[in-house]
Amino acid sequence: MSERFGMKSYMKGAALLTIAALIVKVLSAIYRVPFQNLVGDEGFYIYQQVYPIISIFVVWTSSGFAVAISKMLADNDCILDPLERNQKRSSTMRIVFRYLTVLSLLFFAVLFGGAEILAQLMGDTQLAPLIRTGSFIVLVMPALAILKGGFQSRGIMEPIAYAQVLEQAVRVSVILAGTFIIMTTTKSLYSAGQMAIIGTVIGEVVGFLLLAFIFKKRFGLFKDKKQQQRIESFPVIKEVTLLSLSVSMSGLLLLGYQLVDSFTIYSLLIEGGMEQTIAKETKGIYDRGQPLVQLGVVIASSLSLAIVPLVAHMNKKQEGRSAIPFIQLTYRASVLFGWAASLGLILIMPYINAMLFKTDALSEVLMIYVLQIVPLSIILTFTAILQGYGKLKKPALFLIVGFILKIILNVLTINLFGVLGAAIANNLGLLFTALMLVFYLKKMTAIQLAPASFYKKIGVASFSMAAVILVWLQFVPTLLNQYLSPRFVAVIASLTAVCLGAFVMITVIAKLRVLAEKEWYLLPFGRRMAVYQLWLNRKK
Repeated sequence: MSERFGMKSYMKGAALLTIAALIVKVLSAIYRVPFQNLVGDEGFYIYQQVYPIISIFVVWTSSGFAVAISKMLADNDCILDPLERNQKRSSTMRIVFRYLTVLSLLFFAVLFGGAEILAQLMGDTQLAPLIRTGSFIVLVMPALAILKGGFQSRGIMEPIAYAQVLEQAVRVSVILAGTFIIMTTTKSLYSAGQMAIIGTVIGEVVGFLLLAFIFKKRFGLFKDKKQQQRIESFPVIKEVTLLSLSVSMSGLLLLGYQLVDSFTIYSLLIEGGMEQTIAKETKGIYDRGQPLVQLGVVIASSLSLAIVPLVAHMNKKQEGRSAIPFIQLTYRASVLFGWAASLGLILIMPYINAMLFKTDALSEVLMIYVLQIVPLSIILTFTAILQGYGKLKKPALFLIVGFILKIILNVLTINLFGVLGAAIANNLGLLFTALMLVFYLKKMTAIQLAPASFYKKIGVASFSMAAVILVWLQFVPTLLNQYLSPRFVAVIASLTAVCLGAFVMITVIAKLRVLAEKEWYLLPFGRRMAVYQLWLNRKK
């Protein structure tokens, strides 16, 4: 009875953590729009140059070390003797904390002391103060990872969910409020960028303080040294490092690609003869694609968060239903929603670009940029599936090779095509990784991920949506241009096209039964789609 209650509590906490993670991702994408509107493309470039460096440590801590620590502590809890279990748990946490402290001090020294060098490598020495400010975030890393891992290992997810939402809310509030004050007073773009970095640091600190308060209230922060047991440090350090990198690899992937762009795009554009201000604005416009991609992969992110425990549970079962049907459903859902999001954004890009960011500049580049939503959706879900199977090395290798491919292609293509080359490099690097993951999983499980009819039905739905949107956009803007401002026209055209396109896509998908009703019920928020599909295909 207690076991069932424990599992029920755990699943409830996991669901809450999934919702919190989605809220954080949506907030992370949305705040960039008002921020860009406040600082313009040059100001957006300034922030986006430093953002990947700082966020890599945030992601590594929250979804890497925390998960690795929780797994190690959960494995430790299998020890039957309570005294030995408590002693080993205490010793493990002490070793990991000391290791992370050394690691964070090392990273802090590199970022703070090497800020000038990093800024020079990016081609813009004025970025050094922003890098120094952001370096303070790594000092929170050890305690934050230990606290999150401690909660997760006990199956207590609620505090982590609350902390994630709170830290993101504080971060966004500080960024937007601080930037507004700076832009209405000094109007310094680099100061506004520094304020955005300060907001990220403050958000992490607030999240840590909340977790520390809850942890101390429940368990107490300090353990009696008599309860500690001497264990070998190196195996613990090795395990937590490899596991944290493997677990957070897919989350670090997009940030890694952005980091490559930070070190290559601006400097290569300058080398190609572009004037500095124009190069900064061009990079800033290119960076507009990032929040669009983040929103486009929200569904894939929710699938990846939900699929890991499911696949792991099904894989351990000796009898009953295997994980194969869930893997097939996850693949089809990620391709379906990833492609629908990509195609929709491509069709309305000039209008959504102007609606969100004031101008429709470089819309053709952003059309290519958002294509990465499809391979990225597959990568997020497939790394999660393979994680559920306990396969971490091969996926990590595929991600690293794709990352190296991105670096090489950036250097080769930016000189030829400008920022369009960087967008192409993104797509090719991610596509390589996605294909390798698909081939590896198919070889491992010998399954057919989707029948040919699935792709044909998506093709029909895509053609229907494209036809309706293109016809709609031929008339609406022309009709409204004589009465409204260009940006207001873009707002109306974008929102109406999104609603119309989504309705057509959903209706055709439901009519053709691309996914069965029982499959919709298994997806996040799929219940209403199942009901609509049943109503649409009812026998008259």
